[in-house]
Amino acid sequence: MALSEVRIRAAKPREKAYRMADSHGLYLEIAPRGGKYWRWAYRFAGKRKLLALGTYPLITLAVARTRRDAARRQLADGIDPGELKQAQKLAGAEAAENSFEAIAREWLLRYSPTWAEANAKRIARLFERDIFPRIGRQAITTLTPPMVLMMARRIESRGALETAHRAIGAVSQVCRYAVATGKAPSDPTRDLRGALPQVKSTHFAAVTEPKRAGELLRLIDGYTGTHIVRCALALAPLVFVRPGELRRARWEHFDLEAAEWRYRVTKTDVDHIVPLSTQAVAILRDIEQLTGRGELVFPGVRDRKRPMSENTLNGALRSLGIPQEEMSSHGFRAMARTLLDEVLGYRIDVIEHQLAHAVKDPNGRAYNRTAHLPERKRMMQAWADYLDRLRSGADVVELGGRRKSAASEE
Repeated sequence: MALSEVRIRAAKPREKAYRMADSHGLYLEIAPRGGKYWRWAYRFAGKRKLLALGTYPLITLAVARTRRDAARRQLADGIDPGELKQAQKLAGAEAAENSFEAIAREWLLRYSPTWAEANAKRIARLFERDIFPRIGRQAITTLTPPMVLMMARRIESRGALETAHRAIGAVSQVCRYAVATGKAPSDPTRDLRGALPQVKSTHFAAVTEPKRAGELLRLIDGYTGTHIVRCALALAPLVFVRPGELRRARWEHFDLEAAEWRYRVTKTDVDHIVPLSTQAVAILRDIEQLTGRGELVFPGVRDRKRPMSENTLNGALRSLGIPQEEMSSHGFRAMARTLLDEVLGYRIDVIEHQLAHAVKDPNGRAYNRTAHLPERKRMMQAWADYLDRLRSGADVVELGGRRKSAASEE
């Protein structure tokens, strides 16, 4: 049976190295220490040989198959792929060490372990598919702005303008790394500002009208999928953190007695505090009975040591009949920001702190994570109570430029 990304991710190390076969001689070798290595078995002149194709996850299944197929074509032409690889190494070892691809792979190996898995795969795929084939062999010291621009325009030509901008950004990061390590004199992408058309900004779909928000909450209450996903859906609007932070939440970061969730924000690399309303604590107490003995609050279905899939919450919203263009799991952040400001009347800077956005004081310094914490605690409880009123269908009326539910006036 051919390999799949799911099978590869689930593969665990054993006492001895073992192999997982794919097709046409390609297999993945799992070492006792957990390393996963791509190998291709072939015969040349009657002798059995092996060709190393890279390590997973830096080299994805799709890339490994592409490399295998290229080697098979060489074999069909009467060329030994292994000997060709060695010859190329000997002939161009010095040049290869300073090629853009060599330095980019060094950068990836150094920094990708600190990234979210999905992001690491996305960036690796961008290099393999769009960047390396165009400028990978170019010595980084001779890489010029027109070379990078030509690479980006080829991506743009297929209608992927945002990917083209992302590719230039990735090249820039590698070049700046090369400058910092003394391998290049400058970053050629700095002269490409404005060379590509701007990407039209798009926003995550979000419900921001109170009545529809109430309908949305009632739909979520009617979710009939797994209890873990149901709890994640119910908690999402109460804490309005980024979806990745929610699905990767760890029990060690929660203090339910103090009603706080403290963790490190991956995107901005800062500490953050989420005050928990009584409603949020109740949901966490509920799911604690199911997942509290593990590390993750919302583990995946197949592997309890991995978080739920990044598509799970959006898939749950679609299953409730909520269209993609109306609401996404990220949209709970926009919903909270809009209604906390326009309906409940909280100060923007307090809301921005709670969203873990970059907020600076009048002197340009970033506020620390405890800024406005007492007010944020009051705001989070008021927000949860407001959502309860919306869920119950309470009427919403205008009061002095702010809206409150009619039920709250009593």
